[in-house]
This record gives sequence, structure tokens and C-alpha cells, in this order.
Amino acid sequence: MKNLFWVILISMVPFIEIRGSVPVGAALGLSFPECFIASVIGNMIPVPFILLFIKKILGWMKRVEKLAPIAEWVEKRADSRSDKVTKYAVFGLALFVGIPLPGTGAWTGSLIAALLDMKFGYAVVSVFAGVLLAGFIMSGISYGFLGFLSFLA
Repeated sequence: MKNLFWVILISMVPFIEIRGSVPVGAALGLSFPECFIASVIGNMIPVPFILLFIKKILGWMKRVEKLAPIAEWVEKRADSRSDKVTKYAVFGLALFVGIPLPGTGAWTGSLIAALLDMKFGYAVVSVFAGVLLAGFIMSGISYGFLGFLSFLA
């Protein structure tokens, strides 16, 4: 149970997310289903909060002198990646979140969706689809594709 908690916690951390939680879960000896489900749940926990509150938080940060550069960096970073998402809308966001590379993931995808004023429901479904894709990719890498495929058979 303690290992599941760590996997959930790791998957909630920005920049680490499911890319880090699945390999950690595999290293801790969790089965594929346990690790996958815990990682997906943990990675999705922050998503609704980001979608609902990030604009207000960034607005507040801009009014605080020492936090303004951070808020502007976050917005600039999200904006630099938004062209990939806006071109294909919901599918683009899912693909952006689902490719487990640095700078992608549920946190950045949710931030982009919020800044682009994407409808909440579409954003959640799209980010969830991307998290599932990233989870399957990382599980295939962490558990070995043959072991991963044998579980599905």
C-alpha cells in the first residue's frame, strides 16, 4: 500500500508525472495494473484544479513583484507549445499530453487548455486520453513490451 501511495504522489509532481511514476512503480515491484491505475489517478488529480484556477493564480502572481517573472515564464512556456494543440484541438491536446517527452504532460496540457479557454469537459477528456496514452507508452518501456503485451492477451 505504501508503494502505491508513492506512485500516486510521484505522478502528481509537475515535470515528473506519469513519465516518472510508472518506472518507479515497476522498480518497486508493483504489477502493471496496480502501477498503471495508481499513476493515472495521481496524474489526473491536479488537472481539474489547474483548469479551474490557473488563470486566477497567474493573475495574482503577476501582481506580486517577486512572482511576476515566474508567472510570465509559465505563460510564455505554455504559449510556445500552444500552436501544437490549437491546430488539432482536442486530439492535439491528447497527443501533446500523451507523448512522454520533457515539457509535455498533464500539467502543461491543462495549463495550455486553460489559457486557450478550452471547454472544461473537452479539456478533461483530452488530458485523460493523453495520460492513458503516456501511461501505456511508459508501461511498455518499463515493463517491457512483450511482458506488457502478454498481460493484454
